[in-house]
Amino acid sequence: MLKKVIELLLLLGIWIALVWSIQVADVIAGFLVSLVVVLIFSDIFPAEVFKMFNPVRIFWFLLYIPVFLWAVIKSNLDVTYRVFHPEIPIRPGIVKVKTSLKSDIAKTFLANSITLTPGTLTVDFIDDNLYVHWINIVSEDPEVETKIIVKKFEKYLKKIFD
Repeated sequence: MLKKVIELLLLLGIWIALVWSIQVADVIAGFLVSLVVVLIFSDIFPAEVFKMFNPVRIFWFLLYIPVFLWAVIKSNLDVTYRVFHPEIPIRPGIVKVKTSLKSDIAKTFLANSITLTPGTLTVDFIDDNLYVHWINIVSEDPEVETKIIVKKFEKYLKKIFD
């Protein structure tokens, strides 16, 4: 029950932030919409999300943001170089990388972080393995591929989610 109340308040807070109004009609509408969403979808919200309210995890998440943004900037520059290079130096393919993350939300966050980085796309996730389409495969060794694609994100995501 407490989980549903927290979800309701969180969704209501998001509603108020989006409509940017605290008029009675807006708050009532937001409450009703939030209530319906919680009643219908509460069971599919992962319970692990509430771990994020721990200040230590928030600290590590705030450190993760610039690391992720730097990876995105570097990848953008790399893809731009490959697009404008006369010979288009790419070697695309799907690589199998391994993760040591345990929770589903951590694995999902990792897969999304990889997908949001230009030049890579998470295609599938089976057990502890991610299958990633990579624009330029630099090694046939799964350990090297894992180090290049996964490790930069994984050390932070472990501290945030696991």
